[in-house]
Amino acid sequence: MAEATTNNGHIPVRVITRRLGLLPLVMIMFFTVSGGAYGLEDLIGWSGPGMGLLLILLTPLIWSLPTALMVAELSTAMPVEGGYYAWVKKALGPFWGFQEGWWSWVTSFVDMAIYPVLFADYLSTLLTQQFDIHALENEWIHWGVTLVVIWVFTAINIRGSKTVGDSSNWFGLFILAPFLVMSVIGIFRLIQNPVKVWEPFIPPDSTFFGAFGVGLFVVMWNYLGWDGVSTVSEEIDNPKRNYPRALALTIPLVTLAYLLPVLAGLAVATDWSGWTAGYFPEVAAQIGGQWLGAWLAIGGLVSAVGLFNALLLSISRLPFVMAEDGYLPKAITKMHPKFETPWVAIIVCSTIYSFFTLSAFASLVVVDVIVYSAALMLEFAALIAFRVKHPNMKRPYKIPGGWLGIFLVTIFPLGVLALAIVSTIQEEGIGALYLSIAAIATGPILYPFLKKFIKKDQPDVEVPIEIED
Repeated sequence: MAEATTNNGHIPVRVITRRLGLLPLVMIMFFTVSGGAYGLEDLIGWSGPGMGLLLILLTPLIWSLPTALMVAELSTAMPVEGGYYAWVKKALGPFWGFQEGWWSWVTSFVDMAIYPVLFADYLSTLLTQQFDIHALENEWIHWGVTLVVIWVFTAINIRGSKTVGDSSNWFGLFILAPFLVMSVIGIFRLIQNPVKVWEPFIPPDSTFFGAFGVGLFVVMWNYLGWDGVSTVSEEIDNPKRNYPRALALTIPLVTLAYLLPVLAGLAVATDWSGWTAGYFPEVAAQIGGQWLGAWLAIGGLVSAVGLFNALLLSISRLPFVMAEDGYLPKAITKMHPKFETPWVAIIVCSTIYSFFTLSAFASLVVVDVIVYSAALMLEFAALIAFRVKHPNMKRPYKIPGGWLGIFLVTIFPLGVLALAIVSTIQEEGIGALYLSIAAIATGPILYPFLKKFIKKDQPDVEVPIEIED
């Protein structure tokens, strides 16, 4: 991306010299959504083998696929920097556009802090178990490691989206390889010695609805992010063709990356109640030996940094485009003279994440999912609004089925979210939602203040659309 200038003060003019091809786009998308099966272990321990397998298979159909279809239509119609922020702003107006950008950015404060902490945790465990080194048990050394992770990958991001894509290719290969070896060995053993991997379907002390609800947030969190790469649409080679193709490749890739290791693990590690976060290396050791367990443990380190690397690329474009619209200081729109990247926006994000790594946020997955889902619902609202306001807008990819197709694509994610919220209230009480409501409320509260004192009523950057002849 070259420097952000404007044409008549409205539409940004950018000259992109370093573009993302299809394979790097697939791998960046893989990391913005998944990063491998790490983190799924709690699903089996909490919901039971049968329910866990059902959720892994069901969630892509009723959550990921509808979201991907919506993203495919809007991203190909408007392949602009800022992605979903620009779609919502154009379709629903500046107020809702701000909520979309702000909510998405706020969720990243929690989400992005998790990955450097996970890297430090995995490294601490690996050093302790393999070399009896306990240095990372000191909280300041632990925090120092998280800072190294953040700022190394900040430097990589400043070098541009192509650098992020190239590194994501290698990270993805390193992560998927041990899971593939584990899956092949484990499933071969399952064929030789069949066991009912889906039993028990739910924990003996749980109800069907309770097991479904407690696992749904875990799986939803592991299937979030299909719209993420849209924020760098102007940095993608032929986005109208490659974005839908990348979605079509990444959905089955992520689903298989979750399903096969869990199947293989349940075939060998039959004590499903012992499945907790970080359990996959132990399962791999049972399947293939200590070498495979160590490979998977190192893969956890790579997964954590790969997630941070790809998500920083996606999220950093939000403060950049919001600053272009005047909601944040104009200094955030500065571009790097050599690498043509929004380096100030990247540094602002990384500085925030550096402070958030000081605390543990594992308990805030519910907040992450709900606030993200609120932003996602605005994207579906934008999809509907464009169909009403601009029926003749050029749509290189169009969701089939007319209004029935739009209804089905929208109702399933909305139903999944409603079900997840209801089950959470039933299991944990309404108090579990208070923090989510507070996080969502920050957007409407800040909007008038920023509009008056930072934006000072300057016009938003125009989002162009093409109309069919």
